Amino acid sequence: KEWDNRIHEKSIHLRRFGNCGYQGTEEMKMGGFSNIKSKLLAEQVQEQIYHYILETPLEPGSKLPNEFELGEKFDVGRSTIREAVKLLVSQGILEVRRGSGTYVVNTTPSDLDPLGLSGAEDKMALALDLVNVRLILEPGIAEMAALNATEEAILELRCCCERVEERIASGDMYIQDDIAFHTSVARCSGNKVVEQLIPIIDTAVMMFVNVTHQRLTKETVMTHRAIVDAISDRDPIGAKTAMMMHMTYNRNMILKLIREEKEKNHKE
Repeated sequence: KEWDNRIHEKSIHLRRFGNCGYQGTEEMKMGGFSNIKSKLLAEQVQEQIYHYILETPLEPGSKLPNEFELGEKFDVGRSTIREAVKLLVSQGILEVRRGSGTYVVNTTPSDLDPLGLSGAEDKMALALDLVNVRLILEPGIAEMAALNATEEAILELRCCCERVEERIASGDMYIQDDIAFHTSVARCSGNKVVEQLIPIIDTAVMMFVNVTHQRLTKETVMTHRAIVDAISDRDPIGAKTAMMMHMTYNRNMILKLIREEKEKNHKE
């Protein structure tokens, strides 16, 4: 199946899957079904390992846990782990070094950097640039969402909001669910362009400059709820204001981290 960047269909799916290549259901033997099932499982585990790398995070040069540990973590056999690792190797994410182990060599798949940001050296400056763009775009998108959202889209948005809260309450990583939330807001707007644009921008934040994650949990819960309530109440000004507040919390945190980094460098 061909890849696209409609991340909202399955949270974050900006990876490319191969073509299953089967000939037809009637002609396929049980062994063929088994092979397809194994391949799909390996692709799912590939995604899980990739997000584990991003969310831990494991920087380039870091060693991945061994096959047994990964199998335990993702509740699959070692053969599935090996297939998933092969897929990540083909994307330039991992490198298998014989006699040493498997290492992260890149956190950006070779076919996934539509904004061309992977080479940026100053991650804090990049984080500020990205949040500034989001401040320009996302409050207006939330405003449109309050005007155009269907009841079904609002229900999905509320579910996304609840998933983020559940993750935060349990102390789990919530990056994927946070991007799903913002993607859902974009879908509520009814604008097909922003529906595709926001996941790309927000995924860039996750991949390259995930500097505010787990630092603003209370603020995230509060502002997400305010955004959902305003969209549900068909309150465009309220939705715009709530999203602006959400982005401002993130921007202020990034500025704080930049100041702290400068002070640290000055002392050294």
